[in-house]
Amino acid sequence: MKKKILLILLVVLVIVGIIASKFYSDIFLPNIKLDEDNTLIHIPSGANFDMLVDTLSSRKILKNHKSFKWVAGKMSFKNPKPGRYRINNNWSNKELITVLRAGRQEAKKITFNNVRTINELAEIFGTELEASNDDFINYFLNDATLSKYKQTKESMLSVFIPNTYEFYWNTSPTKLLEKLYKEHNNFWNDTRLKAIEKIGLSKEEAYTMASIVQKESNSVKEKPIIAGLYLNRIKKGMLLQADPTVIFGVGDFEIRRVLNKHLAYDSPYNTYMYAGLPPGPICMPDISSIDAVVNPEKHDYLYFCVSPGTGFEHAFAKTLTQHNRNAQRYRKWLNSQKIYK
Repeated sequence: MKKKILLILLVVLVIVGIIASKFYSDIFLPNIKLDEDNTLIHIPSGANFDMLVDTLSSRKILKNHKSFKWVAGKMSFKNPKPGRYRINNNWSNKELITVLRAGRQEAKKITFNNVRTINELAEIFGTELEASNDDFINYFLNDATLSKYKQTKESMLSVFIPNTYEFYWNTSPTKLLEKLYKEHNNFWNDTRLKAIEKIGLSKEEAYTMASIVQKESNSVKEKPIIAGLYLNRIKKGMLLQADPTVIFGVGDFEIRRVLNKHLAYDSPYNTYMYAGLPPGPICMPDISSIDAVVNPEKHDYLYFCVSPGTGFEHAFAKTLTQHNRNAQRYRKWLNSQKIYK
């Protein structure tokens, strides 16, 4: 009788051991198999648990999807949080579920600078984040958003300060703009605000002028000179006559030589036709260009043109006579290089 009881107990222990081993294996042993040491998965907004399992299975990330579903049930993991998650090879079901259930997604670094239009910027966000290009541009330029941030469609780009920022993949256009507007306000600190107030410019106007400076020169040394020159022209009631604004208005960014036909193109960005600054920036200026406007160089220059053969250095002039000589030398050089348009 005792032997029979012992045998039964042994069988029970074996069965319990098998079950315990199975449970331990399903919960704690590796169930993630990747081709690389780690990889990224994206869980879209609105995705349910079955969609998550389908994604993991179709990409052959799970060795055993049944064990994953069983452990998920035991861990009460039913509603995955959207996001961009980095997962590691040989993780157990428990490790993966712990990360996904807690929503421990990895932030994404996005750098933007010197884009030409708000549409180009929206394309960057639409490429890197969950929302589409259209989602971003429609939000940035809808009437409610423009009213909230006190912008126009032409000036909206001035809200964005170029830099590298971190965002979660599922960051909505609303949350993204809220974050970047805080960065905008941090950038326009009291020192910068007092400086532009002193020279009679708003933040949007300073940004717009900086965009012109950006397109006029790649030289950080020259930028404050050019900013000071344009301010001199504004003070004297002169037209800015900035070639980059004409090119922006025409919309042909391959133009290397501004001709009379371009100057005759009627556009609010044509500063040969219309006084003052254009209605908005012609690109996203970098920080050096913005700070060149914030801290312009004081001088008497009113004119400038590219110095022949330098590529980016300019010849500055105080008088129209001097400028005409500089401009004639530059035109001769363009002709010598067979640059006619």
